[in-house]
Amino acid sequence: MSGHSKWASIKHKKALVDAKRGKMFTKVIREISVAARLGGGDVDTNPRLRLAVHSAKDVNMPAENIERAIKKGTGSLEGVHYEEAVYEGYGPSGVAIYVQCLTDNKNRTAGEIRNIFSKKYGNMAGHGSVAWLFEKKGFLVVRDDQAGEDQLMEPVLNAGAEDLSRSGNRFEILTAPNDFEAVKKALDQAEITYESADLQMIPKKMVSVSSKEARNVIALIEALEYHDDVQHVYTNCDIPDEVMKEVA
Repeated sequence: MSGHSKWASIKHKKALVDAKRGKMFTKVIREISVAARLGGGDVDTNPRLRLAVHSAKDVNMPAENIERAIKKGTGSLEGVHYEEAVYEGYGPSGVAIYVQCLTDNKNRTAGEIRNIFSKKYGNMAGHGSVAWLFEKKGFLVVRDDQAGEDQLMEPVLNAGAEDLSRSGNRFEILTAPNDFEAVKKALDQAEITYESADLQMIPKKMVSVSSKEARNVIALIEALEYHDDVQHVYTNCDIPDEVMKEVA
């Protein structure tokens, strides 16, 4: 988990910068629209929409923007029709890269993602080539100034969490996808504030890379994340601490 933890930490800091650029607004609006189209516009009965709206509030998106995105998804307002697409590949040192997108043109997006891989010393691969290296999990982060380990242990494990571990000044909680909502609810009922909570593709095994190659991996991932159609990028690279500190 250490490699994933480090990357999750830097992604969180980077997300704050992206939010200021407006990049996160674009990504969250697309997710809200797709979630509403697939599961309806009621957050009480649509877990994916509920999570998307929570993400929107995390980046201080105005309520009217959220409501407009929901209406576009349900068809109450005219809007662009986005489809889900997954692209897989390998980066420097053979690290696996799993890219989730929402796009209105899969052919265009596939070509552009392939071009990013090529320019950044990676290779795009076929469907399923790296997916087997990841597992979909609920991933929640709680700062240690919000709760101690003993305070967290009972509610999250009783709610079905698979693992609770410490990473620096944060506690990380892993759940099966079906138990994710229950664990979130348990934290809410215990009045414990979580820093982040979402469904992620967690690597089953990490790949260690050298400091030089780690910088190339980060450059590839950042280029992918900057693409407007890309929602999430996951990797199994274990990046050296000193490199992560420089990036942070």
